[in-house]
Amino acid sequence: MKKPLLLLLLIPAIAAIAVPARILSHVDTYVTDVNASKIQWFAEKVTGKHNGTISISSGEIHNNHGQLGGKFVFDMKTIAVTDLDPDKGGKKLEGHLKSEDFFSVEKHPTSTFEITSVAPRSGVSEGEPNFNVTGKLTIKGITNDITFPASIKFEGTKLTTKADVKVDRSKYDIRYGSKTFFPDIGDKAISDEFLLKIDVVANRQ
Repeated sequence: MKKPLLLLLLIPAIAAIAVPARILSHVDTYVTDVNASKIQWFAEKVTGKHNGTISISSGEIHNNHGQLGGKFVFDMKTIAVTDLDPDKGGKKLEGHLKSEDFFSVEKHPTSTFEITSVAPRSGVSEGEPNFNVTGKLTIKGITNDITFPASIKFEGTKLTTKADVKVDRSKYDIRYGSKTFFPDIGDKAISDEFLLKIDVVANRQ
C-alpha cells in the first residue's frame, strides 16, 4: 500500500514540473513596437514655446491576471526639435537640450520609466483616460515617483496606450532657465514643467 500512496503524493509535484511556467503564472508580455510608438515633447518659456520628439529604445508591459507592470527605456540621444528648421535654430536647440545645461546625454544616454501600479479610474466617459498609472521616472540618474492618467486598450494580441504626462524638470536637477533655482531670471525663464504626449503600441509575445 505504501507505493500507491507515495505515487499519489508525487502526482501534484510531477504535474507542476510538467506545466510550463507561463501557464502557471498566466503572465502575458507585450513588447513595444518602437517604430509604431512615438513620444512628443512640448516646452514653454516666457517668450515662446518649442516642441519635438524622442524615441523609445525598448519597452515591455506585463499583464498578470489584470495586474499591469513593465518598463520603458528612452534614448535621450534622439531628442529632436520639430518646430524649427534645422538650419534656423533647430540643430542649435537640439544641441543645447543634449548639453549639461539640460539632459546631459553623454553622461546619461537613457532615461527610464518603471510601472509600479495601474489602477482603473471610475466614472470616466468613453474616450477619456481609463487608468491611473504610477511609476518611477529616472532622468539624469535621478528617480522620482510620478502618476498620470492613461488610456489603455487591449485588442487581440495588441496593446495600445496614450497618455499626457507632465514632468517637473526641477526634480531632476535641470536648472537652466528655471525660476525654482533662479527666481530673479525674469523674461528669460523657461517653465519647469514640460509635457510628454506618449503613444505606445505593443504586441503580445
